[in-house]
Amino acid sequence: MPTEPALPEGRPAADVLAELRSLREADAPTRGGRTFAYVYDAGLDGLDELAAEAYTTFATVNGLDPTVFPSVARLENDVVGAVAALLGAPGAQGTFTSGGTESILLAVKTARDHARSERGITAPQLVLPSTAHAAFHKAAAYLGLEPVVVPVDPVTFRADAAAMAAALTDRTALVVASAPSYAHGVIDPVAGIAAAASARGVLCHVDACIGGWILPYLRRAGRAVEPFDLSVPGVTSLSVDLHKYGYADKGASVVLHRDAALRRHQYFAHAGWPGYPVVNPTVQGTKSGGLLAQAWAVLRHVGEEGYTALAARVGEASDRLLAGLRAVDGVRVLGDPAAGLVAFTVAGQDGVTPDLSLLLHLADEMRELGWYLQPQLSFDGLPPNLHLTLTPATVGQVGSLLADLDVALAKARTLEPVVVDPDLASIAAGLDPDTLGPDEVAGVLAFAGLGEGAGLPDRTAPVLVLLDALPGPLKERLLTEFIGSVFRI
Repeated sequence: MPTEPALPEGRPAADVLAELRSLREADAPTRGGRTFAYVYDAGLDGLDELAAEAYTTFATVNGLDPTVFPSVARLENDVVGAVAALLGAPGAQGTFTSGGTESILLAVKTARDHARSERGITAPQLVLPSTAHAAFHKAAAYLGLEPVVVPVDPVTFRADAAAMAAALTDRTALVVASAPSYAHGVIDPVAGIAAAASARGVLCHVDACIGGWILPYLRRAGRAVEPFDLSVPGVTSLSVDLHKYGYADKGASVVLHRDAALRRHQYFAHAGWPGYPVVNPTVQGTKSGGLLAQAWAVLRHVGEEGYTALAARVGEASDRLLAGLRAVDGVRVLGDPAAGLVAFTVAGQDGVTPDLSLLLHLADEMRELGWYLQPQLSFDGLPPNLHLTLTPATVGQVGSLLADLDVALAKARTLEPVVVDPDLASIAAGLDPDTLGPDEVAGVLAFAGLGEGAGLPDRTAPVLVLLDALPGPLKERLLTEFIGSVFRI
């Protein structure tokens, strides 16, 4: 029997809330337009309060059973109906989910089960461009599909429609396109990919988790946006996150299917136990109605004109940022950003070749100045870069960002380059991540400054330079061990 209590003595509510607020002080700010990843700030007064109040109203409602809580069905039909009207086709049906990863998992499950029942495929493949979100690889790992990765164009960073078509086989259950891809913010050639899939009887999913809600409103605001949604022949499903450019709180997403017959493969039903009959549209069973309610409230409050105005502000921020970045010596914007996502790299002394150490020093210097730009490492010939997610709140910050970028880049160029010890790189190349023992893993993490008890590093350049040099499987093993050390009691 335990001798120590699991919890301390109860405390006043005010004290508990005060401790929570103090914990937030070490986090990156989620409002104000200085954190360029993970958060989406509409910059609208009262929106956070509205979402919180709507969540509280439905926090205790269980979304598991809409026959007991019919309000859940009403809210979900309203939210999914709005998504279908914006992105769908006649007869399109969908489901509210907890986020893009769950939407993607459900789309892949739908395709796997459709391929099994309609085409007799028992060893399904998932064809995706190398820039497709990692959630597709997660879904493939969870659901038993073989991922077939197709390189993208190294200049435009868009999927190669012809190469994607060539990768289709009799085992292909699903082919993927992005609108836009997260890494570079470019839209894949959806029409060409979907047409090739349709010709082979293969389902086609468009990952519009980021772009699905903003691209139509950018078009409404007067910008050219190529077709990417269920209006495109051959597109059979689509995912869109409302907690991104819909500005709802996390997590709120929708997976949309061309028709109800296709959506049926997404569901799980089970009556072979003595409890209540189970039917789950999503991965979750029991879930609070609060997230659905706050998404519904935010969509209804902002409205059509509001989203058009917000999209225009993101477009304005993007124009100003891209012009400023392209004027900086040594900076190269990657691809043709289409929906508020911008990635850029920085050249070294030769003025052409991307310099990873300089880029990561720049990210650290910008963080010292109060900005968070997301580092992305090199991959399959694609250059390392810094990624920015623009929101309406960043419009007024672009000038300050560019000014600080000049200062930070000048400082970064004076710093000693971070290099990986050649002997360590040689040893790492020969390590088998599947057979590494805990002592070996701990040794490599300690060398990277991520040993047990070291905490999170103040500067990430030394850690990320090492990660960039490691083979992919070893990199994944170390990342797994590191995050396990963070969440250790």
